[in-house]
Amino acid sequence: MSHVKKTREGIRIRLEPEEAALLRALMEQLLALLGEAPGGDDELASLGIAENAATPDDPVLARLFPDAYRDDGEAAGEFRRYTEMGLRDGKRAAAGMVLDALGAEGGKIVLDDEQAQGWLRALNDVRLALGTRLDITEDWYEEAEHMDPRDSRTPMFAAYDWLTMLQESLVRVLW
Repeated sequence: MSHVKKTREGIRIRLEPEEAALLRALMEQLLALLGEAPGGDDELASLGIAENAATPDDPVLARLFPDAYRDDGEAAGEFRRYTEMGLRDGKRAAAGMVLDALGAEGGKIVLDDEQAQGWLRALNDVRLALGTRLDITEDWYEEAEHMDPRDSRTPMFAAYDWLTMLQESLVRVLW
């Protein structure tokens, strides 16, 4: 079971090999889902402006990149045009920070405050993605409690629960 502790060295996280493997797989899946920001090789894209940014069809991407203005499609599109590339870059950087720190066999990881903040952002993104795919509501603990262990969603509910505990532990040592 993972353990998070603040030490003089920084934030120390101890992961079992299985936990490190799960976290690595989830971060790699998140990076694959994020893909490249819309834009292309034009001059505007080099400035971080996405010419063809649109609300994603994928519900997970729509959750990770929600419209800023729900009642004004034009304003939402304009906002997305100027922000989505930077947001995607930030999400990719945070996931990369987790991957860079993970050892293949788990063990102890020591993070400074900036890295710990990156981990929090990446853990939140993965939790949002899983929560959206699993259609998690406020009553999800009750649903998971009564779920048949053979249900194909059971491992993903367990991963969501573990990510929640890891994120909460990290928040507690930071604040």
